[in-house]
Formats: sequence, C-alpha cells, structure tokens
Amino acid sequence: MEAELVALATAGATALVQQMVGDGWERARTRVAAFFAARSGGDEQAVGAELDAAREELVRATEGGDQDAADEARTEARVEWRARMRRSLLADPDAAAELRRILAELEGAGPAVPQQVTTVHNTVTGGSHGLVLQVGTVHRMHTVHDTGTARGGADGRDPAGPDGPRP
Repeated sequence: MEAELVALATAGATALVQQMVGDGWERARTRVAAFFAARSGGDEQAVGAELDAAREELVRATEGGDQDAADEARTEARVEWRARMRRSLLADPDAAAELRRILAELEGAGPAVPQQVTTVHNTVTGGSHGLVLQVGTVHRMHTVHDTGTARGGADGRDPAGPDGPRP
C-alpha cells in the first residue's frame, strides 16, 4: 500500500512542478492548495502562498538560462511537494482518490514547455560483425539502445542469411 501511495505522491509532485511553469498554474494552484488545506486544517491562502513561493523560485531559475540551476530547482520542488503529498496520503488514505482526480484534471493542461524531439537514424554497413550499440546522453540520463547484431554484407544484410551460414 505504501508503494502505491509513494508512486501517487511522485506523480502528483511531478504534475504540480510541470504546472508551475505552465499555463495551467492557477487551476493547479487552486486545486492543490485546497487538497493540502483540507488535510492539515490549515489556511488555503497560506498553502497557496507556499505554492507561489516555490513557483517563483522555479520560474526564476528557468528564466535565468542556467540549465543546471533550472534542473536543480525542479528537482528540489518535486522532492519537497512529493514529501508533503506522501505525508498527506499516509495520514489520510482516502485522499488518494482526490489526488487522482486532481491529476486527471491537470493531465489535460499539457506540458509547460514545448518538448523538443530529436530522431536519430543510424545504419551499419560494410564488413562489421558483432553487436552494435547506440549510446547517447539526454540531459543527465544516459541511454543505450541495443540495435542487434551488425550485418556484415556490403549491402547491410547478413551474408549468412536468416537460416545461418551457407555451406
């Protein structure tokens, strides 16, 4: 049960941080402030002010042009609000249904920043035999894609054919 709540808190914090720099911020702020205020018995305005302060830090870091600072600000905001959501969910497991509804509402708001997509196509030809790996870096995440066994024929096809070596 705890793992499910942690996953939900993580999804909630991620969506919240995305909305902090997006067009759907006001709606997200209102819903999340109400969510926390209802659980803590606190003032919705006070929670909203905390959300606004976190957003201001994130926007400042994002607009500063330093990608590392922006990534760090996003991570800090996500960690902070994930912990708060997790504590709220643990204290009131019935809150999970409400947080799921909030997430469903925020899903329609779309990403905060246009996403850049880069497609890379590689072709291995010639006399290579063996495993081919494509390695790349996406922000701070490293990716490795196994593209299979290299084909050794001049035309890029395996000279052994699909049934194995020829006699």
